[in-house]
Amino acid sequence: MADRLYLSLWFPSFSESEMLPKTLCVLRQFPFATERPGIGYLAIHPISWNEPVLYQETFDYRATPEHAVETAGEFLHDDNAYEFEALWDLWAPGEEAGWVRAPRAVRFVAHGLNFEEGAYVPEGHVQVDFGLDTPFLHEDVKLTPLAEARVRDNVQKLVEFTSAVEKNCGASARLLWSESDENLAQKLVARLQKVH
Repeated sequence: MADRLYLSLWFPSFSESEMLPKTLCVLRQFPFATERPGIGYLAIHPISWNEPVLYQETFDYRATPEHAVETAGEFLHDDNAYEFEALWDLWAPGEEAGWVRAPRAVRFVAHGLNFEEGAYVPEGHVQVDFGLDTPFLHEDVKLTPLAEARVRDNVQKLVEFTSAVEKNCGASARLLWSESDENLAQKLVARLQKVH
């Protein structure tokens, strides 16, 4: 059964002046979709998710991470959350057992220290929402050698992104997790073992 997949990142410090530069570092590691290689959406949420959006802008996936973060910086406050949306290309089953690279949305949220009474503690200073884990498992698809290769390519892209963030952005802790708390690595190993 499909499950939402997240990456939570915590930094040694995440003061008001550090929030957006650290978020920018995470965005710079992201492998943007080839045909839509930028930020598609920015929203700034004040105080809690229950409050009306303070600011939002749609960029049609053409804004550089730097431009989007600079725009967000006009509303810098440690009780805001900053939401950015981007696309990346992942393999998906196409027609007649073929596979195609298709853009999929990924949502990045930077939580100010005072947003939602410390939402960063369980969710991370920066949380990356990859959407459903389907591209990394494709549980509804028969795993032929080609299908297995495509799933592995998607997983490799996920691993490379999380590794780049860990290497380049100074996070002190990271956690790849799902809503059901099922371990993606265990699900993947179980899935791939069915091939052999």
